[in-house]
Amino acid sequence: MAGSKGREFGRLITLEGGEGAGKSTQARRLAASLKAKGLEVVMTREPGGSPGAEDVRKLLVEGEPGRWSALAETLLLFAARVDHVERMIGPALRAGSWVICDRFTDSTYAYQGAARGLARETIRRIEAVSLGDFKPHLTLILDLPPQEGLARAALRDTTASRFEQFDLAFHDTLRQAFLELARRAPERCAVIDAVGSEDEVAHRIWTAVAARLKVG
Repeated sequence: MAGSKGREFGRLITLEGGEGAGKSTQARRLAASLKAKGLEVVMTREPGGSPGAEDVRKLLVEGEPGRWSALAETLLLFAARVDHVERMIGPALRAGSWVICDRFTDSTYAYQGAARGLARETIRRIEAVSLGDFKPHLTLILDLPPQEGLARAALRDTTASRFEQFDLAFHDTLRQAFLELARRAPERCAVIDAVGSEDEVAHRIWTAVAARLKVG
């Protein structure tokens, strides 16, 4: 793709995985590695990333686990996502920046779909209306046993998010859902073993990014 002045568009890399998989830490490390190659990099997250989407984020991550139905959550998430893409991600890509996003649409298929029971086709239809064919260039799925992820999250946070409060079966389902997403879209998704030190995981991520997106 090329911009209106001949400048290449940037690339959108998303990081996915269960609670405590290390997405935020690895997003920062990946951003630093890309910047070291001379690339302009923008970091963001979901839900959130733009002022309007951050307002919606508060509704989604705070409160009791059963505060919203799966459908209500999905509609809120896509409302935030549309604002995020229109106001932040899209302009950054058109300006030639590489965007690293902590979670994106795959999380909706995993959390609200597989783990909370909303039909995949329902999510697909909402996605089609909301985003059309907009997809990440590369999705890194950080795979970690849920017990380890929840233990990490407990050390990181003083107050658990709504999603961390769901039971272990919920988190087991999440893990399998992300792996299934990778099987459905192997050309876009790369599964990263998130067991090990930060340095080890960062090396695995960089290897995947360099191979898939041809970063020297």
